[in-house]
Amino acid sequence: MKFHLVTLGCDKNTVDSERYIAQLRDHGAVSVADGAEAELIIVNTCGFIDAAKAESIDAIVAAGRMKFEGSATAVVAVGCMVERHKAELEEALPEVDFFLGASETERLVPMLHERGLIGDPVTQHPGIRVYAGDTPFVRYLKVSEGCDHGCAFCAIPLMRGTHRSFARDEIVREAQLLELQGAREVNLVAQDLAHYGRDRQDGVRLPDLLEALLAETSIPWIRNMYLYSAGITPRLLEVIAGAPRILRYLDMPIQHASDAVLERMRRPERQRTIREKVARFRDAVPGVAIRTTCIVGFPGETDDDFAQLLDFLRETEIERLGVFTYSPQEGTRGALLNDDVPESLKLQRLEAVQELQRHITAERYESRIGTLAPALIEAATNEDGLARARLPWQADDIDGVTWVATDAAPGSFVEVMVDEVVDDYDFHATAQRVLAEVPKPVAEPKRSRSLPVTSTTIGSFGR
Repeated sequence: MKFHLVTLGCDKNTVDSERYIAQLRDHGAVSVADGAEAELIIVNTCGFIDAAKAESIDAIVAAGRMKFEGSATAVVAVGCMVERHKAELEEALPEVDFFLGASETERLVPMLHERGLIGDPVTQHPGIRVYAGDTPFVRYLKVSEGCDHGCAFCAIPLMRGTHRSFARDEIVREAQLLELQGAREVNLVAQDLAHYGRDRQDGVRLPDLLEALLAETSIPWIRNMYLYSAGITPRLLEVIAGAPRILRYLDMPIQHASDAVLERMRRPERQRTIREKVARFRDAVPGVAIRTTCIVGFPGETDDDFAQLLDFLRETEIERLGVFTYSPQEGTRGALLNDDVPESLKLQRLEAVQELQRHITAERYESRIGTLAPALIEAATNEDGLARARLPWQADDIDGVTWVATDAAPGSFVEVMVDEVVDDYDFHATAQRVLAEVPKPVAEPKRSRSLPVTSTTIGSFGR
């Protein structure tokens, strides 16, 4: 049987999809890149915000169309959006054969087998995942599931459940399997990576997990994704600062910088704590690149609240930022609040943050020009003679790429000199030499200059 799997949403969904692919292949199924050629189409949905839900529904409808116009005989929808809205989806989308939520990942293969869509197991390899993309040396490793924080705007605990950390030995074993499959960079992912181990009785925490991965694998790059500032401890900083294979990269969501908004959001941090953790991380881990996310337009956000967010971003000069307008999600505490910020004002504030962040990113990236850094080659040279690569401060799929004139093979590391910023978020670099050993940390970039005041002012928002 030929199957096509569409993955939407976050990297944790990517991990789930890779497990689905491995399980299906164990039953003799063959994955195809074109849904029009598939007999089975699976859509792994995201239900985080309204735009993600709309994208998921569009993908399901497109799959249903292929069922009638192409070779597909079955369509299955799985994942987070299904977990929240299964009954409504079953009623609205009768072309889908069955729906499985994020908590039902183990039921996919048995249900397909029960309906005669796949055969008996061919081989058994528990825990193995199969990468279906074109860069198998960049992989994701989920260390926990669910979340206990209960932020007012977030429905993830309703879709993924409470926080459950996986055993250290199981995570290390999976990392070893990924390494055997060719992984050169492994990105550790969770709803809050720093929360790892707090629910376990063995005393193992994130620093212990990182030390185990360093000791029991040879993966050159290990990247930590999504740590709340409250979990950044002196020991964690010590481990990261002392290990060249752990990238000097911090993905730390703040969501806002006004204490009043943070309290209504039910966030565990306050502005002072976040500021202190950013400074502490930069002091302990020179050269670190910091990425964050924030939400504008949360209920009750005033001009003063928004001004505090902009001031905080100017002060901390965080390198990369993703910003979203607030949309109430059914079942969350935020949905009980009066959504009193007009959509037009939300969009104005979104544009103001984006404008400011363009200045900040430009300054931070300019400070890296002239830096020697290791680059992971992701794709062979194109028609312009340039290979696509990423530098340590460029996370996969979200932080841009670097273009290098080199014939080094994909999956190899090359030391480069960073020459210039192109297209706002990408770099051009000159290859110096192919690296045969573990790349060393990047030196501290030059301190960026003071940021100019942007043309957009708080007073123009009229609230």
